[in-house]
Amino acid sequence: MTAIANRYEFVLLFDVENGNPNGDPDAGNMPRVDPETGHGLVTDVCLKRKIRNHVVLLKEGAAGFNIYIQEKAVLNQNHELAYKAYNLKPEAKKLPKKVEDAQKVTGWMCANFYDVRCFGAVMTTEINCGQVRGPVQLAFAKSVEPILSQEVSITRMAVTNEKDLEKERTMGRKHIVPYGLYLAKGFVSAPLAAKTDFSEEDLELLWNALANMFESDRSAARGMMSSRKLIVFKHKDKLGNAPAHQLFDLVNISRAEGSQGPARSFNDYSVSVGNAPEGVEVIEKL
Repeated sequence: MTAIANRYEFVLLFDVENGNPNGDPDAGNMPRVDPETGHGLVTDVCLKRKIRNHVVLLKEGAAGFNIYIQEKAVLNQNHELAYKAYNLKPEAKKLPKKVEDAQKVTGWMCANFYDVRCFGAVMTTEINCGQVRGPVQLAFAKSVEPILSQEVSITRMAVTNEKDLEKERTMGRKHIVPYGLYLAKGFVSAPLAAKTDFSEEDLELLWNALANMFESDRSAARGMMSSRKLIVFKHKDKLGNAPAHQLFDLVNISRAEGSQGPARSFNDYSVSVGNAPEGVEVIEKL
């Protein structure tokens, strides 16, 4: 496959209603929050997980679209496949001595695993397949306004142990955000794409995943999460035609006319995009 020839930046707007977009295990699974500003956070790792899960659903069984980082994956077993493909014998924690053999096993991982080709990976385990810096990177998503995290009590009619039968029910708690609109920023590098053979097909799959990943990620904690806007900045040249921060500043989010009090839906906001500089095309994918 031919690697992409253009640089991209993108902005994803997504929201949550009465749910927990990204619980913090160090804080009792409360929604992640910037303690200084009260703005909600969603990690890049969380967003990448959802992209991976969506790719699995769309491309299950398709050659070249396996997922390297997934639940219960044994990474050394994946690495071993790369060595077997070229009849090479792995040496503990070391790449093959010949440079061309080392490039082969790393290249095989890129060719067969979408997330390695897309996000990169550190594959320097006991069976060493090298390290790849991926062309697609995401920053933490941050809520447009401060969020309010609520703790809700819940009950369960069943009990775990027979000794608890007289209790009739057990109590539990869950954390929710009544409503929050989040903004995530991302980057796609053409020079790095050339090193992993990240293609136009791969790029379209990324846009598809960003637009639809919450549709296949429903749960009690994330029942109402939706991608609302996907704004892509396409550069004419592979090294880019404008600084990323200038393009991100073109996206303006404000309260919609007539919106008062705490925001409770996407309709409470107005989103506009300014004029891009020469050499940059603005594409709204969603």
